[in-house]
Amino acid sequence: MYEIRIKRKRESIFLKHNSRVYSGAIESCTPGFTEAGLARVISHDGIFIAYGWYDEMSWTTLHLLSWDEETVPDDSWLRLAVLSSVARRASVSNTQAMRLVHGEADFIPGLAADIYLDTLRIIISARYANDKLDVLLPALFEATGARRASVSVDAAYARLEHLGQRRRFFTPGGECGPFDDESVRFSESGIWYEIGGGISQKSGFYCDQRDNRNIVESYAAGRRVLDACSFTGAFSLHCLRGGAASVLAADSSESVLRHLLFQVNLNEDLGVLAQGSRGRITTRRDDVFSLLRSIDEGSFDLIILDPPKLAPKKSVQENALTGYKDLNLLAMRKIAPGGILATFSCSGALTMADFRMAVAYAAADAGVDVQILHQLGAGEDHPVRLSLPETEYLKGLVLRIVK
Repeated sequence: MYEIRIKRKRESIFLKHNSRVYSGAIESCTPGFTEAGLARVISHDGIFIAYGWYDEMSWTTLHLLSWDEETVPDDSWLRLAVLSSVARRASVSNTQAMRLVHGEADFIPGLAADIYLDTLRIIISARYANDKLDVLLPALFEATGARRASVSVDAAYARLEHLGQRRRFFTPGGECGPFDDESVRFSESGIWYEIGGGISQKSGFYCDQRDNRNIVESYAAGRRVLDACSFTGAFSLHCLRGGAASVLAADSSESVLRHLLFQVNLNEDLGVLAQGSRGRITTRRDDVFSLLRSIDEGSFDLIILDPPKLAPKKSVQENALTGYKDLNLLAMRKIAPGGILATFSCSGALTMADFRMAVAYAAADAGVDVQILHQLGAGEDHPVRLSLPETEYLKGLVLRIVK
């Protein structure tokens, strides 16, 4: 086991259970690094701080895991961490899809594990989770009874973590070849979805927006809706069920828009959506900024803005804030008077205060008054770890635009 000494005056944040230690905070490592492994972490004065996983090839050099000197985070500890994380989701209801392990928020760095009915989809964003797949996967199969799993590396972290991006496939019996059919059909909040293996964003579906979709649906009746970053259309489906007069779903990918229409047809055939719902939705392949610039003022009474991450790290925070401000400014100018704007940021580098500031600047430049009706975050299967503010990545506001 390595012994890691933290630099003087750098230890306080780690004593408060922030789990990410970068190389600049490390004074020494004994013995010298040879391969990733457990480390005992001490202050400059030799006081125990925590146990962690040390890997100089990782973007986060040291992940802290256990602050109890009697509890060494070995493989048995990790298995119990997975079982405990899954057990904490027992209260999540009305869905066959959820996040089972939410990375460091559930004390397991680099592991995002989602389940869709009987299928696990794993996304790796740190070498620690990749190194420990032989422990993590059996524990997930044990806890869920799932019959299959796919594992991929988050493209945003592959280079930083020196990891390849080859997808891997598993059953409870071990690793196997690609599945003949990766598609899985499941329900959430009474709406049916089907995802396949070719959907690239996250694990194919945004479980974190579950509660927010239900809230937005409650404003849809009779409104002309623009779902400006639709992906495969979960917000659009909710708005159709909620009685929207019309929905324009836009995305930069033609394939996800085709899949959106498939899911509309599926739910109409199953009686979830009213007959004729297909006739109330149109799709448009477009970039969200060009789309908002091109639409006529007053064309929509409800606009949903759920763009991709604009601030993946703090170094681009200022540019991201400008992007969010400009995006919301365009929507506020184009929405009908008294319209509802549901706007989101999934950038962990921004706080809710940052996001609200960007929206406030947008309102000032648009010359409108704004009422906040709801302040939103991710669902309970995406917990926020108080000692690691970055885990509060999803932020949302439902606004009334007064002109």
